[in-house]
Amino acid sequence: MNLPNSLTILRIFLVPLLVVVLLTRLSEDWFGISQQTLGVALFLLAALTDLLDGWLARRRGQITTLGTLLDPIADKLLISAAFISLVENRLAPAWAVVIVIAREFAVSGLRSIAAAEGFTIAASKMGKLKMVAQVLAITLLIVGSDNGAPPVNGSSYFAARAAFEAVLAGEGSLRDLQVLCYGLGRAMLWIVVFSALYSMYGYFRKFYGKVRDRIQVRERRRLRELIRRRRRIPYGESFGHQTPDLP
Repeated sequence: MNLPNSLTILRIFLVPLLVVVLLTRLSEDWFGISQQTLGVALFLLAALTDLLDGWLARRRGQITTLGTLLDPIADKLLISAAFISLVENRLAPAWAVVIVIAREFAVSGLRSIAAAEGFTIAASKMGKLKMVAQVLAITLLIVGSDNGAPPVNGSSYFAARAAFEAVLAGEGSLRDLQVLCYGLGRAMLWIVVFSALYSMYGYFRKFYGKVRDRIQVRERRRLRELIRRRRRIPYGESFGHQTPDLP
């Protein structure tokens, strides 16, 4: 157990606490802190541990099997729990969250198969963009919520546009900023969905390329071995009869 692994385990233990804060009035009833403030603080703290544990592990040379196993699990638990809580509070559409979580399961399964076959699939740049977009989307949606509920009824686009115009005119209130954050969060969800689907396509393409190359290598080895065997066997024996002795 080292510092990077301790940060990863801390992120796992923060997940149920984040869910309780987002789905109940615990923060306001017990601590007198608004649900949005404590929820964003916990989520950003957990996201910060995701950034630090990998950096510390590489810097200190403390990359372990435990950390390699727990880090992606902790990431998926954090993002899935936050998105599901937002769906429960009607802050995020269920279809978008289903796509994001399904993508995580698909990529995890693909990496498991790749590991069983003896090769690895490195994280893509689009996958990293997806993680950043997810953190921004969740943060904006939590900040833009009104005591755990959507701040507007109906289309978030027109409400966010009106709030943006009010802020530009210098007449914006705290409510307008809240509505603006909520609209930006909903817009960021589209980027999350697009990056999730595109990065999943990239992982499957890499996996197919690795498998195809491995099959081609095996086929070339098989052909070389077949040619080598044919060269060792006389021509007549290769057709099932002995070559006659010539005088």
